[in-house]
Amino acid sequence: MTFSKKTFALVSAALVTALGAFAAPALAQTSATPWELKPDMGYAYDKDGKTFSYRMGTSNAGELLKGAKKVPKGTLFFIGHNGQLYMRTGPYLEGDGKFKFGPDQ
Repeated sequence: MTFSKKTFALVSAALVTALGAFAAPALAQTSATPWELKPDMGYAYDKDGKTFSYRMGTSNAGELLKGAKKVPKGTLFFIGHNGQLYMRTGPYLEGDGKFKFGPDQ
């Protein structure tokens, strides 16, 4: 695994961890639940699809940022039926602010 893939895995895992924490409640809710991602933590999504969180230091922060990419605003992350992590940019809210891909009512 190259450094940039590791960096992507850390960012992706942060999102997967948050998705895992809120997946069940999100199905029952009609409103969004904010994530709490912490700046001193790294989140990993490994090659087997498992998620981990790591306490990070600052001594090698410059190396961590090499090859890292910013996640664009307006990005939706989700786990598919196959267990794979996906990301989608573009609209995910209806005109009235409701989640476009929410449960049918």
